Parts: sequence; structure tokens; C-alpha cells
Amino acid sequence: MNQPIIHTYEEAVQVINELGLLPLAPLFDEYPALNRITLEENWHTNSELDPWKWRTQFAAEGVAAYGKFMKKKAVFISRGLLPYVKIVLGSQDSVQNRYNKGYMSREALKLFTIISEEEGIDTRVLRAKADMRDKEQKKSFDQALLELQGSMDIVVSGTKEKQDVNGEKNGWSSTSYETMKTWMTKNKIEELDIDKEEARKELIRHFSEISSEPALKKISKVLG
Repeated sequence: MNQPIIHTYEEAVQVINELGLLPLAPLFDEYPALNRITLEENWHTNSELDPWKWRTQFAAEGVAAYGKFMKKKAVFISRGLLPYVKIVLGSQDSVQNRYNKGYMSREALKLFTIISEEEGIDTRVLRAKADMRDKEQKKSFDQALLELQGSMDIVVSGTKEKQDVNGEKNGWSSTSYETMKTWMTKNKIEELDIDKEEARKELIRHFSEISSEPALKKISKVLG
């Protein structure tokens, strides 16, 4: 699948809307990724042409859900496709019920609870409030975030700058998270009342029209 090189944020939005799914980096054979359809020299320039800046702009402006939803890798899912993907990869059961049944880790439940209470919380504050600041707890913290993104319970909502006491930028920006439910509600994306098999069939139909056979095979596997 040949995707022309793009240069602007507006072009990237168009690609996401057309494909429905755009990985940040290569994820499926013969399928586009943001870092493959943009110029390498534009990355990390902090200019309007910097795709690294676009990734959280997509999320902040409601263009696409952003998170490590597939194979623990970051992807963008368009507004139109998101309700279908959520049914297939997500769960209809509540987080608390899944934890009670042993399907969710204690750390993931703790982080989800905090994020639910403080939507848009940035990673530094989240880690502190979860009492997981120690170096040896970083792996558990990161795994819990991956778990919640993989089950589509949370989504990247943007980034927040680290500031000093004078309000000046001080250090790297950090990722912020909110619950998927809040993000969808805020961006006026409605849930679908269909079962998982029907949603999966619709996704396969969509990707069969835009993907090569190798790409479709890999995507189908991820979709179960």
C-alpha cells in the first residue's frame, strides 16, 4: 500500500480519516505509519511540520484516539472507526468487575481510579498519586498504563509542560491521560449498540478495501 509523503497536519488528519487507523511507527506489513509517510528531517523540530507535535494534537482536537491500543504500540484511530475498535478490543465489563474476576492487575485498577477522578492527569502527577515514584516501581507503573490502553479504558489526552515555580517551562513535557469514556463524550463520539462479531466484520470489510493482503492478515489477527 503506497501512501504519498505528507507535510502538514491537515494532510495527516486527512490520512487518518481515510485509513481509520494509522500507527505511529510501522506495525503491519505493507501498511502506512506516521513516521514512514512524513519527512525524517521534520521530526522533533518543534515546528508546525513536526509530526511529533501532531500526535497529541490529534488527541487534543478530537481528530483521533491516541494510545498503545494494539500490540503495545501507539496508534491513532479515527472518530469513525473508534466505536467499532472499542467493541472488539475493549470490554463491556466494568474495570472493578474485571479486577474482581482476576482479569485486571491491582496497579491498573489503582491508576484507572485516579485517572477517573482527575481526567487529563499528567504522568508525573499520576505516578506520585499512585505512590509509585520509586525507581523499582516504574516497570509496574508502565505495565499498568499499557494494560489500560490495551483494554481501551484510557486514552492519551495530550501533553503538559513541566514548569518551575515561576511558571516557566522547565524540562520535558509529559503525557496526560483520561478515560476513553470521557474522551469520547467530550468529542461527541457515540458508542455503538452492536455485538463484537458484527463490529469485527465491519472493521474487516473496511480494511479489506484499503489494505494489501499481508496487511489485512496482520490486522485481522489483532482484531481476533
